[in-house]
Amino acid sequence: METSTTSSIVEALTRAIVDHRLQPGTKLAEQKLADHFGVSRTLVRQALFQLSQNRLIRLEPARGAFVAAPAVSEARQVFAVRRMLEAEMTRAFVREATPARIRALKEHVAQEKAAVARDDVAGRTELLGDFHVRMAELMGNDVLAQILSELISRCALITLMYQTASAAEHSSDEHAEIVKALAAKDEERAVHLMNEHLLHVEQNLTFDRKVPSNDITLALS
Repeated sequence: METSTTSSIVEALTRAIVDHRLQPGTKLAEQKLADHFGVSRTLVRQALFQLSQNRLIRLEPARGAFVAAPAVSEARQVFAVRRMLEAEMTRAFVREATPARIRALKEHVAQEKAAVARDDVAGRTELLGDFHVRMAELMGNDVLAQILSELISRCALITLMYQTASAAEHSSDEHAEIVKALAAKDEERAVHLMNEHLLHVEQNLTFDRKVPSNDITLALS
């Protein structure tokens, strides 16, 4: 039961961070979290430790837990690692592509476009990130899917800190073009499109933005 409760706290906080409801730099007070979830501070502490292992939060001695605020250098490193991983993932996907896998990706892109059309910011954010994880899952590579999921969680923070309001609206269209190249088994074009897509996301970030802050009670309500 304790493990289940800790996992639910981790899941709730992760979703609040990835959905941009908890801002970088927000202090995560143990007692406030314990009151919110109706659990002991011990369980909250366990959850915060797990989140620190995923680098979604940072633990500071004598100060407590804070939503991570990645530095510009870390932001660039995360995107560099994603380009390395996803170029090879794209090559492998082309070689192993099946009609069922292509159909699944097309259905995912359709969900993205629907979320964009209804201005569902949280849903759009989740779906746009999950496209990349979905590719790994469809290949049956659980390790790659987990690694990408963790990197994309860190990208969500970076995006929140540095992305302008009008940026990244073409991500779903770029995903659709990637799927077309995958369906055509055009390996070089698919890899090129994936690399360009990730570069576009990074280039649309504004690295001189001030970090906003938010209240934890509002974020989790």
